[in-house]
Amino acid sequence: MKWIRRLMHSTVFLGWMVAILFTTSLAATGWAIHAAYTAATVAAGAAAAAAAHRREIARLAAKARLRRMIVAVPVLGGGAAVYFERQEYAEWREANPDGTAAEYGCFVAAATGEVMDEVLQDLPQRVRPSPDRVRSMLPDCPEDGAR
Repeated sequence: MKWIRRLMHSTVFLGWMVAILFTTSLAATGWAIHAAYTAATVAAGAAAAAAAHRREIARLAAKARLRRMIVAVPVLGGGAAVYFERQEYAEWREANPDGTAAEYGCFVAAATGEVMDEVLQDLPQRVRPSPDRVRSMLPDCPEDGAR
């Protein structure tokens, strides 16, 4: 009789253990599938964002290249340069309705200062002005003057 009771206890224990392990493995499998789905979704979103970012950079580079080519035309270039600058000033004014022309000049000077070294390095050595000379042509602005 004792052996039947032991067998019953061990059978119940084994059944209980199998049920717990089975439900735990199902839960772990569900978690792993969810984690893999989340990782795939994030990776696909990052890839799409990177592709959109590359397209935006290419579009901006093409726009800048076209502007440089138009400005290089002798008579048309002067008018185009004025038009492009006026258009950028209008866009800046929309974002900064209380801004002044002097603040826009400081904004442009700050943006120019950020990329100046890269642009100057792209020029041939014999026509490249010194960075100090270019900086001396930029207006003096307070540090918080650029919006």
